[in-house]
Amino acid sequence: MNQDVELKHAYRLLNHGPTVLVSAAHGGRRNVMAAAWAMPLDFDPPKLAVVIDKSSFTRTLIDASGEFALSIPCVAQADAVFSVGNTSGHDGVDKFERYGLGAFAGRATGAPLVEGCVGWLECRLLREPHNEQAYDLFLAEVVAAQADDRVFRDGRWSFGPGDEALRTLHHVAGGAFFSLGTMLQAQPLP
Repeated sequence: MNQDVELKHAYRLLNHGPTVLVSAAHGGRRNVMAAAWAMPLDFDPPKLAVVIDKSSFTRTLIDASGEFALSIPCVAQADAVFSVGNTSGHDGVDKFERYGLGAFAGRATGAPLVEGCVGWLECRLLREPHNEQAYDLFLAEVVAAQADDRVFRDGRWSFGPGDEALRTLHHVAGGAFFSLGTMLQAQPLP
């Protein structure tokens, strides 16, 4: 079941470096793409950065709507993540339908959230035209966050035995991903 995540903990959804699905909608069209370069940027209000290539249809929708969502996919979705990351939405294909991805409405934006993921961040674009054009770098404020309470509890990820299919994906290259292993709790040295 999805639980709301306090915005002060929203950065923790991205802090471990997962691959994300970036989705946006505008004018009756929607799209989703994969991105490996997304990171938390600030705590209060929570902000993030994500690289979105100039050629992507998702970027066209973000430019028009001023908002987007990051969905954090899991191991069970690896093939769909790879597929949406290697297909263009410019040709009119609805990648949600083509790859069997369900979507649900967010609470704060019009961007579709991808079903089956383990975390979701709804974002409002913070315009930085120079960064967007020169580096394809988009900055946004997180306005709502949710996570799957099976693997995100008490403000942090908590993957245990039996959660293999729910572990987050971390892109290496060419369709190769790592998934998270066992959590290790460090202790301060004396």
